Amino acid sequence: MTDSGTVDKIRAEEGNLRYEYYRSLDDPETVLLIDRWRDQKAIDAHHASPMMKTIAALREKYDLHMTVERYTSLDTPESEEKFIRG
Repeated sequence: MTDSGTVDKIRAEEGNLRYEYYRSLDDPETVLLIDRWRDQKAIDAHHASPMMKTIAALREKYDLHMTVERYTSLDTPESEEKFIRG
């Protein structure tokens, strides 16, 4: 994804705030993707873009499987602020 320039193209998409890959220290077959978008409209535009065909082709080529988990950002509760360093 990075060598093909696909990641840079996704990062340049309107509304993309973050798009990063991380490798597991425990399982070399596992890669974590964290992406963040401005809003649902930006996610929908990304999913409808021609880039998704490229991603789908790469998944097929390398027989990649994925699990999706979606998180939303909330304000940090005051009780947890002592655990966060700025």
